[in-house]
Amino acid sequence: MTQRVLIAADKFKGSLTAVQVAERVTAGLRRIVPDVQVEAMPVADGGDGTVDAAVAAGFERREVRVAGPLGHEVSAAFALRGDTAVVEMAEASGLQRLPAGVFAPLTASTYGSGELLRAALDAGARTIVFGVGGSATTDGGAGMLTALGARFLDADGEPVAPGGGGLGDVATADLSGLDPQLSAVDLVLASDVDNPLTGPKGAPAVYGPQKGASPDDVETLDAALAHFAKVLEESVGSGAAEHAAAPGAGAAGGIGYGALLLGARFRPGIEVMLDVLGFAPALERATLVITGEGSLDEQTLHGKAPAGVAAAARAADKEVVAVCGRLALAPESLGRAGIRRAYPLTDIEPDVAKCIAEAGPILEQSAERIARDFLT
Repeated sequence: MTQRVLIAADKFKGSLTAVQVAERVTAGLRRIVPDVQVEAMPVADGGDGTVDAAVAAGFERREVRVAGPLGHEVSAAFALRGDTAVVEMAEASGLQRLPAGVFAPLTASTYGSGELLRAALDAGARTIVFGVGGSATTDGGAGMLTALGARFLDADGEPVAPGGGGLGDVATADLSGLDPQLSAVDLVLASDVDNPLTGPKGAPAVYGPQKGASPDDVETLDAALAHFAKVLEESVGSGAAEHAAAPGAGAAGGIGYGALLLGARFRPGIEVMLDVLGFAPALERATLVITGEGSLDEQTLHGKAPAGVAAAARAADKEVVAVCGRLALAPESLGRAGIRRAYPLTDIEPDVAKCIAEAGPILEQSAERIARDFLT
């Protein structure tokens, strides 16, 4: 029987894109089994790399100029196929949009993400997969909502300052001017985290420090977001409070909350992306599935791409192995996730810095090992 391998791996952050991972694995497999049939489907879980994964699957890349997290104009992309768009908030409002070493926990805004959503609506999208993760922001989606027509004013009737820090000054919230196209769109909030908006497990407390927030900043942001949700409750009703406590509200600095206010449905990012990318038919054709990401660790098991791929493959009774930069999971944990075996780069090159710098060639060697173990 002809062996058919499906490569459905995420990026190795800081080393290889998901597309490059698939290329390197393919090269390594073919060095050992030249006639192996390979189908590459780069995957993402809603965070950075989600648009690239959609483009690799045949979506059209659309470039637009939008505001970055500090207000400077940046070139960002979304993906479109028919009337389905994939929008990645990190394209406009991600940490990678900040200058090196610069953080702006109190002032970074999601305004550009709202502009990206509007561009997708204007392009005719009627289903929008909104991938959120990797954000530089903690503004509860206020910037995004403003770009889509909402108004958040202080006691003097002036627009509040951008960023989460300014939300403590919100006196009135007006969503009546939201883009009317939003009422006809199916908006899917795709994220790998299910945190609420505020509190000990909320966006500021859990993710604020990664964005440069000091303990005082975290306190300020948590109080500001709680105030923001209270003002919204007064203007749009009790649903605003329910959304603040809902799973996913705290995703990407609370942009999940803004999306839920727009009527979004929350789904685990990898599940949504596997649907959008056409994973099920590709899985049916495969005899072996190779997944992976830069670090296979405890976080992987909580909604990251490899866990989603492995769960789907196990349900279809397909064998799964994983490639990774480093492995921090015991064999039993891998087995419970549906992964038969993992091949970390550090098995070949123990020097982590070297693994990061030379990830491509080392990954090809890992793929050669997979071919010898499973395809010969």
